[in-house]
Amino acid sequence: MTGLESTLRGIVRAAAPIVIAGQGELLTERAGVINLSLNGTIMLSAMTAHAVVRNTGSLTQAVLAAMAVGAAVAFIVVFSSIALKLNQVAVGFILTILCADLAIFLGKPHFNQPGKQVPHTPIPILSDIPLIGRVLFDHNVLIYFSLILIGLVWFYIYRTRPGLTLRSIGEQPEAAFVRGTPVQALRYAYTVLGGALVGLAGATYSLSVKLGWKEDLSGEGWIALAIVIFGLWVPGRVALGAYLIVGLRSVAIDLQDNDVIDLPAQIVNMLPWFLMIVTLLFATSGVLERLVRFTPDRFKPTVRRFLRAAPPRALGTTFEKH
Repeated sequence: MTGLESTLRGIVRAAAPIVIAGQGELLTERAGVINLSLNGTIMLSAMTAHAVVRNTGSLTQAVLAAMAVGAAVAFIVVFSSIALKLNQVAVGFILTILCADLAIFLGKPHFNQPGKQVPHTPIPILSDIPLIGRVLFDHNVLIYFSLILIGLVWFYIYRTRPGLTLRSIGEQPEAAFVRGTPVQALRYAYTVLGGALVGLAGATYSLSVKLGWKEDLSGEGWIALAIVIFGLWVPGRVALGAYLIVGLRSVAIDLQDNDVIDLPAQIVNMLPWFLMIVTLLFATSGVLERLVRFTPDRFKPTVRRFLRAAPPRALGTTFEKH
């Protein structure tokens, strides 16, 4: 395996949990709900998966338990919003702190303890393709799922009738309700589904990417939240954001290890965040829109759609039936 193959393969593997969590949060926000509990949920679900696999030896039970944790936390967020009329942002922020503290407290017996990992299963024939084979087809089922999920979410949102309904309840829930759409029930469903995917992201960390429970996952959930905005609420762009930030991390660490740059480790780890912030500022400040003026007229509508940085209009709002 060449150095380039190894680097790209490592990026695909390391970014898989962020991709999964990002797609889960994308579905939740497309339904009009903000789930800010991702950071704590990923930590708690990662600890849960590791604890379950140590006690039962079953990877399937570990994954399901982690997804159940994510779904339960997400249910609290959406129940608090719809039934109790509480602020989604405040509830999510409290839950992320609570879940992180629970993970650290309950995970003490499992800290740095060995556990099972998802077996490496290269895909025959495809894994032998030069470059692409090692990068995309030489992993385990969780990494493959992260790749497949991108296409599934895109197809569902943009090529199916339920996907159109999902977009409508995030954009104009009142109009969707008038047409007979069960807005509240669907917000419950998509929020819980998104939370289950966040839980799966946590399991992917402890069972595949960062084996075991080491309490070093703080910050991964915030990255997943950021890349949903960075990706302009579009599945492919969200995934691209995950691969970009993980790739930048890898490059920064390599530069530091080879003494190319002489900066503290904390500064090096912050470099990808600086790039993401700059990109978000460009995307939301109108600078990109002014650059569209230099685009040929026939391409302007396409470029504008590609650069559009508008969240679902009903995001974070409470829908009231009248």
